[in-house]
Amino acid sequence: MNAKKLTALAGVAVLALASAACGGDDEGGEGGAGKTLNVLIAANTQYPDEFAAWQKDISTKFKAATGAEVKFETFASANDELTKIQTSVVSGSGPDVYAVGTTFTPTAYSTGAFVKLGDEEWQKIGGKEKFNPATLGISGPDEQNQVGIPWVSRPFVMAYNTDMLKAAGIDKPATTWDELGQQAKQMTKGDEYGLAIAYKDNFDPWKFVWGMSVQAGNPLVDGKTAKLQDPTVQKAYDTYFGWLTRDKVVDPASVGWTNPQAVAAFAKGKTGYFMLTTTTATNSLDQGAVKGKWKFALLPTVPPGATSRPSNGVEAASILSGDNLLVADYSKNKDLAFEYVKLVTDQEVQLDYYKKFGNLPANAAALQTLSSDPQLGPVTEAAKKSVATPFTGAWGDIQLALTNVAVQSLPDLGKGSISTQQIDSRIADAQKSAQTALDRAK
Repeated sequence: MNAKKLTALAGVAVLALASAACGGDDEGGEGGAGKTLNVLIAANTQYPDEFAAWQKDISTKFKAATGAEVKFETFASANDELTKIQTSVVSGSGPDVYAVGTTFTPTAYSTGAFVKLGDEEWQKIGGKEKFNPATLGISGPDEQNQVGIPWVSRPFVMAYNTDMLKAAGIDKPATTWDELGQQAKQMTKGDEYGLAIAYKDNFDPWKFVWGMSVQAGNPLVDGKTAKLQDPTVQKAYDTYFGWLTRDKVVDPASVGWTNPQAVAAFAKGKTGYFMLTTTTATNSLDQGAVKGKWKFALLPTVPPGATSRPSNGVEAASILSGDNLLVADYSKNKDLAFEYVKLVTDQEVQLDYYKKFGNLPANAAALQTLSSDPQLGPVTEAAKKSVATPFTGAWGDIQLALTNVAVQSLPDLGKGSISTQQIDSRIADAQKSAQTALDRAK
């Protein structure tokens, strides 16, 4: 194999994929006995014990079917995820299968280091028709160039405390961000707060900023131009931070919260809204004091400072969210890799994963069996109104740049205030990082 020049990722200018490390011929088809399939997957900090048990169960099923072992490796943050892709690409070795967030699929695709899916590959896992069509929306730049196989879907919604909204005289959940802020103020008193926000989460903050900006008509990326240094982005951060510093509608402790901690806080029954959640929170909420007193609702789709979307605004209820499975092109176990993918995307396994962790199935038949659940109505609607993030190899870096604005602001938020100048300065740094990434990307 000739050495491939790969697009730089996160500050690495050019990577060379050495021929000697490039995996060679596929050794699949000789049986899996004695082989080990390496799978990279996100750590589940919300249900760690259950996740460990699921991995053991899948390993048992996979060995029974193929004779091979499965070894799972986990990552804890978006930065870990990006670093693992980088190091594996440059060395031509690493996991055989990657379970990556949908927004990281463009970054992975840009490396050229993952198997492009033709008819033969799709048939190995049960056919493209096996999957809910919407989940294929970020598998590749077009139907002829796909690398991501849908595994699970996680449309983002918000959960609300029905009793607290009713007690505050609120008839229905907010549909605009300004209305949400007003309702949150109505519910904040004593030890009760309007919103539960995970300011320290590794994945949450940028999604608020992206959603508000897209709704205001700013896609953040226009061709090869980053548009982070824009009034819509400044307004988004100001709104997001302002819930804590200006409106005082969130618990000050939320500066140190990750998403599972925000779930736990809402589950105590003293918060009006839990922002940016998915069906993965269902089990936790039904085990808390809020059981029987909560429902899902769409996130607001009208940008801050407006009562309706501008003509160029997009009704983005959620990012097109979930996880895709990618098979490394350097893998010597491609056949086993596709056997694993087939197993974890089959109907029975997908429904079991949903029951344990709340991730919606990407398997069409499995998803259909859940269609009669009234609790999932807003989630299904969010899935239909989900919008893909820009399909560019730079998106991983742009996502991290947006997150870093929040990370750098945590000390100020902990003190209870942040200035416009501080926000603008950090957005300017994010703009530079984003533009550099776009200039470098294919």
